Amino acid sequence: MNVRNCRSCGRIFNYIAGPHICPSCREKLEEKFQEVKEYIRDHKGAGINEVAEACGVDIGQIHQWLREERLEVTEDSPIQLACENCGAFIRSGRFCDKCTNSVAQGFQSVLNANAPRQPELKKKPEKENPKMRFL
Repeated sequence: MNVRNCRSCGRIFNYIAGPHICPSCREKLEEKFQEVKEYIRDHKGAGINEVAEACGVDIGQIHQWLREERLEVTEDSPIQLACENCGAFIRSGRFCDKCTNSVAQGFQSVLNANAPRQPELKKKPEKENPKMRFL
């Protein structure tokens, strides 16, 4: 059993996976996420500072939701995220499509290079009249 203290409220809870917050704080955080999502729908073009003030959420939390791809900015939004690899502007997540594809190809090439190679089986020439042989 993995027991931890909640980073938000300090209570002890049984940690399973994910962020180090207790279930009640996780529910409160999810309610805040829904509130932010509704505010963004109602107030198109709002900046992160405005959304954070109106909903009572930390700016860092909004950035985290954008990086986790739970929120996405519109093309005409004043909010701009940069790809962590090349710096290109993206709408959500951590990497642009180009960098994501290159990382995926890199992983695939490593997997292919480390895969055990199957020895090629030599086929025996087929005989015209195959026979069974007993000893």
